[in-house]
Amino acid sequence: MLLVPLYEHPADRPEDWERLIRSAGRLHSVVLNPASGPGEAPDERFAAVARRLRDAGVPVLGYTDTDYGRRPHSAVVQDLLRHRDWYGADGAFLDQASADPALLSHYGRLGIAARAAGARTVVLNHGVHPHPDYAELADLLVTFEGPWDAYRDASVPPWTADHPAQRFCHLVYAVPPGAPAAELARQRGAGVHCAVPGTGAHPWGTLPYALEAAG
Repeated sequence: MLLVPLYEHPADRPEDWERLIRSAGRLHSVVLNPASGPGEAPDERFAAVARRLRDAGVPVLGYTDTDYGRRPHSAVVQDLLRHRDWYGADGAFLDQASADPALLSHYGRLGIAARAAGARTVVLNHGVHPHPDYAELADLLVTFEGPWDAYRDASVPPWTADHPAQRFCHLVYAVPPGAPAAELARQRGAGVHCAVPGTGAHPWGTLPYALEAAG
């Protein structure tokens, strides 16, 4: 299944959002990120695509930066509520999540707040394998985010085998055409993934290869 973080405005890339909606059956979820979060005011274009994704049965995850535990709890909760109220988000994508066991209680409180704000799906994007106890705090852990060159030789700690593959996601960018990113994700116990060609500071402005190939 594909978790797609498409960080592009629907007015700029309408064809990509249309392709996402047409591909609903292949999607685990889509991350909605109007302005590195919900922004300061509602954006009707994002609200419209979020509504269409939900109508197609796709969970919409509101992007919220946690700054590795440095961002105040109240600021994170404000973003969660704005995603819910402005875009009808029914999930939370907590980005830049710490992997440190010292912050387990902080992220436990954020998970509770996300559920209270209506999130049926809570995703923690550590980008690396965190302390194993983080698996108790969310529905899905992003345990790899990085370029293909790093992913080719990435390793998986033994504790991940104690959980179903559907609990782990790998996000890979700068993937060359034909690279077996999806196959590697499956071999490494990640039932959710996304592999995109995008590079540089903004790789998540491109659709995953799986959807590009779908046409």
